[in-house]
Amino acid sequence: MPEKLFKVDLSKSMDQQDIPGHNRWHPDIPAAFSVDPGQSFRMECLDWTDGQVKNNDDPSDIRDVNLNRVHVLSGPVHVNGVEPGDLLVVDILNVGALQEQEWGFNGVFAKENGGSFLVEHFPEAQKSIWDFHGIYTTSRHIPGVKFAGIIHPGLIGVAPSHELLAEWNRREEELVNTDPQRVPPLANLPDKDSVVLGTLKGEAFDKVAKEGARTVPPRENGGNCDIKNLSLGSRIYFPVFVDGAKLSVGDLHFSQGDGEITFCGGIEMPGWIDLHVEVIKGGMEKNHIQKNPVFQPGPMDPQYSEYLVFEGISVNESNGKQSYLDSNIAYQNACLNAIDYLKTKGYTAEQAYMLLGTAPVEGHIAGIVDIPNACCTVSIPKAIFDKSMDPTE
Repeated sequence: MPEKLFKVDLSKSMDQQDIPGHNRWHPDIPAAFSVDPGQSFRMECLDWTDGQVKNNDDPSDIRDVNLNRVHVLSGPVHVNGVEPGDLLVVDILNVGALQEQEWGFNGVFAKENGGSFLVEHFPEAQKSIWDFHGIYTTSRHIPGVKFAGIIHPGLIGVAPSHELLAEWNRREEELVNTDPQRVPPLANLPDKDSVVLGTLKGEAFDKVAKEGARTVPPRENGGNCDIKNLSLGSRIYFPVFVDGAKLSVGDLHFSQGDGEITFCGGIEMPGWIDLHVEVIKGGMEKNHIQKNPVFQPGPMDPQYSEYLVFEGISVNESNGKQSYLDSNIAYQNACLNAIDYLKTKGYTAEQAYMLLGTAPVEGHIAGIVDIPNACCTVSIPKAIFDKSMDPTE
C-alpha cells in the first residue's frame, strides 16, 4: 500500500485537521507535503461539504449547506522539480470509501442555495442516502435499484499562476455583472466567508482569502470536472502553472451519472485515493497541452450492455421557443423525458431526478450540426432495476 501522506479525522472539519487542506484555488496556499516524481502515495479526503450532510431522512441539511465552505480539498502536493511549462502526469492507482463511513449521499439543491441543472422543475431541496455493499450501492430513498459504482474524484487539479487566477476572477466577475441579482448566481466570486487555506495565517491568509477562486467550476487547471470515468487506472496530464504544480484532490464520488445534474451530484462520500506522479519536462509546448488537462480513462467500468435511451432536442419545453443548436437545452429535455418515463414505473419525479444523478447513466451529444436542433441523449442501464423497465402495451 502506498504511504499515507494526508490523513483526515471524520469527527473534525477540514480547518481542524492536523494537516489542514483548503477550499480555494490560489498559488500562495502552502503545500501540505512534498513528493518526488516516480512516487506513489495515499491521500484521505473529507466529503465535499466538510461533513455538513448526515445519514438521515431530513433534507434540511442539503437545503442549508454553507456553499462558501465547499469544496474542501486534500493537499496541495508539491512535486519536487516540477516547473511551469511541464506536464504533471498523475495516475489514479486506487480509490475507495473509508471503513468508518460506508455510505454516501446525493441531493437536489434548493434554488436559493445553488440550484441544479433542472432548478425550475425542482426548486426544493431533496436528499437520498446510499449504502455501500462492496462495489454495489442501494438506497432506502430510491427502492428497487442496485448498481455498481465507478468510484472517482469529482475534483482534481493543480494550482493556477497569479496571472491565471486574475484572469479567472476577471472573466467571472464580468459575467456576474451582466445579471448581478440572478438566483442562483451566474458564478461564485471570491468570498472570505468559511475559507480554509491550509497553514496560512495573518496577513497572508487575509490576502489569499480575498483573492482565492472558488472551486465550484472546472477551469484550465482541471478542478471540478466531475468526469465519472476518471477512475481506477486513469492517467491525467495536467498543464503546470506554478513551481511544484501543487496538486489537490477531493469531492470523491462512489458513483455518478454523466452531467452530475442534481448539483449535489453523484454519491458524495469521504474516502481515500492512491496516486502516482511523474513529470514530462517542457511537456505543455511539446504536446500542445496548454489550456486544459488531457486524460486516459482506466479499464474499470460496470459491464452494462442494455440501456433505455431518451432523446432531447434544443426546443425550450416551457414556451416552445426554438434555440439554435443549444446542447444545454437538449440535454435538459433528454433528462426531463427520462424523468417523465420513470414516473410511469412508480418513481416520483424527485426520485427519478436523483437516480439520473447517481447511477452510471451515459449522457451524449448525439448531433450538434443539424440546424436548428442539437440532439442529446440520456441512457439508463436496464439491469440496475429489479423489474422490467420496458414500455408496456
